[in-house]
Amino acid sequence: MTTPTTPPAPPARGRRRAPSRIERAAGRAAALQRPRVLLALLLLLALTCVMLLDGYLRAEVGDDQRVRTGASASDVPDDVLDGGPILSFPGGQATTVSVPDKTIVLTFDDGPDPTWTPQVLEILEKYDVPGTFFLVGSMISRYPGIVEDLVEQGNEVGVHTFTHIDLSYQSEARVTREIEQTQLALAGAAGITTTLFRAPYSSETNAIDNYSWPVYQNLGEDGYTSVFIDTDSDDWKRPGVAKIVEWATPEDDEGASVLFHDSGGERSQTIEALPKYIEKMKAKGYTFTTVSGVMADQQPAGGASAAAGAASGNGLQAAHHKATGTTLYEGKALVAAVAVAEWTMPALSVGLMVVGVAVMGRFGMMLILARRHHRQRNRRRFSWGPPVTGPVSVIVPAYNEKECITATLRSLARSTHPIEIVVVDDGSTDGTAEIAESLGLPNVRVVRQANAGKPAALNNGVRHARYDIVVMMDGDTVFEPDTVRHLVQPFADPGVGAVAGNAKVGNRRTLIGAWQHIEYVMGFNLDRRMYDLLRCMPTIPGAIGAFRREAVLEAGGMSDDTLAEDTDITIALHRAGWRVVYEEHARAWTEAPGSLGQLWSQRYRWSYGTMQALWKHRRSLTDKGPSGRFGRVGMPLVVLFQVVTPVFAPLIDVFTVYSMVFVDFRSALLAWLAVLGVQLGCAAYAFRLDREKYRYLLMMPLQQLAYRQMMYLVLIHSCVTALTGGRLRWQKLKRTGEVGTPAGTG
Repeated sequence: MTTPTTPPAPPARGRRRAPSRIERAAGRAAALQRPRVLLALLLLLALTCVMLLDGYLRAEVGDDQRVRTGASASDVPDDVLDGGPILSFPGGQATTVSVPDKTIVLTFDDGPDPTWTPQVLEILEKYDVPGTFFLVGSMISRYPGIVEDLVEQGNEVGVHTFTHIDLSYQSEARVTREIEQTQLALAGAAGITTTLFRAPYSSETNAIDNYSWPVYQNLGEDGYTSVFIDTDSDDWKRPGVAKIVEWATPEDDEGASVLFHDSGGERSQTIEALPKYIEKMKAKGYTFTTVSGVMADQQPAGGASAAAGAASGNGLQAAHHKATGTTLYEGKALVAAVAVAEWTMPALSVGLMVVGVAVMGRFGMMLILARRHHRQRNRRRFSWGPPVTGPVSVIVPAYNEKECITATLRSLARSTHPIEIVVVDDGSTDGTAEIAESLGLPNVRVVRQANAGKPAALNNGVRHARYDIVVMMDGDTVFEPDTVRHLVQPFADPGVGAVAGNAKVGNRRTLIGAWQHIEYVMGFNLDRRMYDLLRCMPTIPGAIGAFRREAVLEAGGMSDDTLAEDTDITIALHRAGWRVVYEEHARAWTEAPGSLGQLWSQRYRWSYGTMQALWKHRRSLTDKGPSGRFGRVGMPLVVLFQVVTPVFAPLIDVFTVYSMVFVDFRSALLAWLAVLGVQLGCAAYAFRLDREKYRYLLMMPLQQLAYRQMMYLVLIHSCVTALTGGRLRWQKLKRTGEVGTPAGTG
């Protein structure tokens, strides 16, 4: 669909011509497009960032599941291997602290968890027992409210890395990032940072090896206290409540740092065992404290730990420090970003499921209805009625079509059906009208008008038409000799108001042309067969369409309210009660855009114009009669299949790439190939119906990887323009005249 804008005329000598109103409007529209393209790209970038963030939180992006075992500990000091579970480096010297006798430090790893952590907190509050929770940063950022409650209750928290990986395998930069990101999450969730640290997959100090020891040393130099365990409940094994209580109990009234888990799996046995364990230990005379509580007891009165505890107002939370400045604001930003990702990804997943069902449903509908349409219209006895043999008017709107107008008119001159040809020259400056007149073809009239756009040119042609049936085509389109004859036969049915022809890409030898050829055969013509049977054809292509003159005039002619005047008039005819059908044998060869820039420009206006037309006719949704039928049947199908599904269909590709890179390459690839196989099957059937050669289907995988993504960006661009209230004007595409005589179906 192309509608011209007025090209600048040569300025008068010595003075510059003032731009016309149309030129000024086109300039303003062009100026508005750049920020809208940028906004569309920013939306795509934002989606990518959200997916990567969500994948990082769920350990899909950057995941490392390696766990080191059996390494040597020759570089680790013996007093550390044999020391207590609390390791710090005051003055650069490794020092361990043991838990005093009859004292329990309850520690919980891998949280917070929305199911189990609140139950643990409820038990601790009931028994007035503090806990020390070593939290995973990704979980903190997903459930900040639980962390805030945990701290307010008087419990202590420590860092358990952001993604729960074995730090002994990681670079120093990755270790730093894991710690800093967890601190940011804590700052955003509870407004604090902490000096406590526990490494994932760690246990007692005697398990420290030569690979993990440098990690603890570096963290110690940064002021962190690493916390290990004396007693492991092994609750993650789910051995039963009695075993958990037994394994968590220290021997001979010794003090212990005891490990439980409040996340990382099903923890119902932990929840059942915890109150029994607390009651048992209290009955044996044990007291409960935190890591900071133990360290405070080991410090001389007035020591650093005591001072920190006094500053924090609670010695059991002496490891906590109030987050301020940049750390606090970055933490809140992280938590906010994660909240967006937590909402967006489930919504996208549901959208993906809906789109997947819609896409497969559309393929199924197209195949079933297209087959039925083909069998019905190609039966020997099928007839629209008595043959239509009377002459018809062919309207050719032309604006600067010097490259194409000769081939267009010569193809019409070979028509086997009687026609008159009305060339409406829309203010061309390249001699288009003169070329048309110089051909000396019979039954050709050239009507000149000032540049006013394609709808005005078509309306002018309708006014000058002598016959009751008018055929409309583009100035760059070539008809076969029998095209008009096939196109007008459905008018034997008095209920038919318009007929859509079979538009073909003539310049299909290039890669871009081949991609559009596949789209025309599969996406457009197969769709039209389906819409024909459902009696809700949304668009008669501008390249080839026929109308009852009275139907066009009753509808008010071709409107310039939208950029898709062909969709606009088609919907108007439906609403007026006329039937619109598809004639597959009426073929027209059109010159498709030859560059990505021209393709973007054309499809941008198509998609935006379609949205304009749908919005213009939105009242059909509540109308009665034929208008209401189209509104409640055709309108939803068009919105679903031409707006919603194309916008979200690339989610399949985005999720596929994401899964290939970060989750399971083989499964994701097989799923993508399965979808591609379905599309290839539909395309092959469409090519069979149109008697096209299958060799172009070899380009379909590349089309899915590149071309479809471009169409996705075009549609996003159109949606942004629609939502921001932009108004565009038609722009002329550059023509080469490559489409001469019909190229056949090769």
